[in-house]
Amino acid sequence: MTSQRNPGMSLCGSFLSDEQFLCSICLDVFTNPSTTSCGHSYCIDCISKYWNGSTIYQCPLCNKTFPKRPELQINRTLREITNEFKSMIGVGNGTRGGGAGGRGRGLRGGTARHMGEGGGIPKDLIAELKKRLPRATQEPSLPIPCETQDSESVPPTPASTPLASSVPNQTMIASPISPSENAAPPFYLNRRRFTMIGNEISTRLPVCEIHHRGIVIYCKTDQVCVCPECETEDHQGHDTVTLEDEWMKTKVQLSESEKDVKEMIRQRIQKIEEINLSSTEQELAVERNTAGSVCLFSELVSAIERSQAKLMETMDASRVAAALQAGAMKRQLELELEELQRRESGLAELALSEDYIHCMKTFPVISSPPPVKDWSGVSVTSDLGTGPIYRSLAAEVEKFKEELLILAGTGFADSALAPSPVPYQPETMRVEDYAVDVTLDANTAHPRLLVSDDMKSVRCADRHQVVPDNPERFDRVVCVVGREAISSGRHYWEVEVGRKTDWDLGIARQSIKRKGKIEVIPSNGYWFLSLRNRNNYAFRSEPSTSVRLDLRPHRIGIFVDYEKGQVSFYSVDTKVHIYTFNDTFTECIYPFFSPCTNKSGKNDMPLIITPVYMKD
Repeated sequence: MTSQRNPGMSLCGSFLSDEQFLCSICLDVFTNPSTTSCGHSYCIDCISKYWNGSTIYQCPLCNKTFPKRPELQINRTLREITNEFKSMIGVGNGTRGGGAGGRGRGLRGGTARHMGEGGGIPKDLIAELKKRLPRATQEPSLPIPCETQDSESVPPTPASTPLASSVPNQTMIASPISPSENAAPPFYLNRRRFTMIGNEISTRLPVCEIHHRGIVIYCKTDQVCVCPECETEDHQGHDTVTLEDEWMKTKVQLSESEKDVKEMIRQRIQKIEEINLSSTEQELAVERNTAGSVCLFSELVSAIERSQAKLMETMDASRVAAALQAGAMKRQLELELEELQRRESGLAELALSEDYIHCMKTFPVISSPPPVKDWSGVSVTSDLGTGPIYRSLAAEVEKFKEELLILAGTGFADSALAPSPVPYQPETMRVEDYAVDVTLDANTAHPRLLVSDDMKSVRCADRHQVVPDNPERFDRVVCVVGREAISSGRHYWEVEVGRKTDWDLGIARQSIKRKGKIEVIPSNGYWFLSLRNRNNYAFRSEPSTSVRLDLRPHRIGIFVDYEKGQVSFYSVDTKVHIYTFNDTFTECIYPFFSPCTNKSGKNDMPLIITPVYMKD
């Protein structure tokens, strides 16, 4: 329970409090006090033990850091005053109060007993304190309440927290109302004070640790917050204002600073999003380019492998053909040799014969030259037939180089897969960019051929039709040419061959021979691909070049680049390049079609010129 303080004690409480003689570490009256350079005092043993084992030396109250451990000296004046205070309240110089709680009650009780029941104040005590504590007669700072044994759980009572009067001998009337447990303590109780368990942070007006007065002044010169007495002692002549006024001025800048910080936050969030987006795009680009490059180089390797296989086949065929040619020439030479040797023997016999009549009859027959061939300019063909294959591969490699140069600058597009060095679409353009509408010229069709009304399909009939014998009509070769002449540029069309067993497709020169027996080879103006007996594909080159197709195409694409002198064939079904002729065109050329004979109904299906499907 709290008790009413004697009115006679108010004067003493107004300028003297036991809190002023307490060490903030041990919470007891000073023993050999020592004062740091920041103005705070502690028992010399307490502050020494507090710093022992530390590498950073700070004041426990204000947290000021010292560059090195201070050399402590006993504050003799404060020790004398503390000893005098101890003698006044009846505490021995060498004894402690037994802790914060016991000490607090003992000090307060001792003070009351020393003053007497009537609350009288010894005059010698007032004189001594006026001499040693001159600021005690000035306007007192905010008083510090007396601590109880459990200062955190028991709120201070009016008796233990008097408001000091500014006039000596003025009495203090205690409040008749005791604060409840939930009531907030008076504002002057909220101060920052160091204890062994940490700092108690004031949520209201902070108190100067030196003068125990409220910190309400801001020094612009030193940029520190001080109390009025600090301003008088340490900041005379400085530019000072009230703390509230300075904060109101500073607060104006708050919104601008807040905007600046928000803008910096927004920029960094945006940059993080940009980095995440760039990282995602980079991963997609890696995946896209990996797939594209694998496809690109796989097609090149496939093209080289196909060319190598063609070379092996062509050279093997050339070897067999050369061996057959050499064998035929040898047999003919051996026959001629036998005939000549036989005549040589006959002439030798005539020279020894004496039958003049027989000699005269036989000599003209034996002596006449036999029907032999002039072998002076004859030799076995040395051409292996690999030239067209090498030229075709060189063209494909050149296209591959062009693709690489384009990809070096642009890379693979988002929606595009890797282009092939031997693409299904000619060059690097899309098929539809070269597609042309090809129709058949019925005036050139062989009499056995039946051309549809839309001029888009042709098949072979069983017998000849009654048609005019035009100069441009073929009369021996079962074929027909298109109406559209090609004299420049690039052109592409597709023909449905279905499951026919035989056919010919390609181009023909305008001045080709159309009557009688024709040798369909490039030197005579024909460049086309042939199918015979369902599985035998060949190009009518010199000599004929066989080609192996793993999958039988049902639609053939023909591409012509007039300026480059190229005729290329593609399997539309598998999107595979089959073959490319390389030559020089000096006149108009026309699409060439031959459904071949119907083979007694086995090959009666038509050749159909189909539209080129537009691809996105």
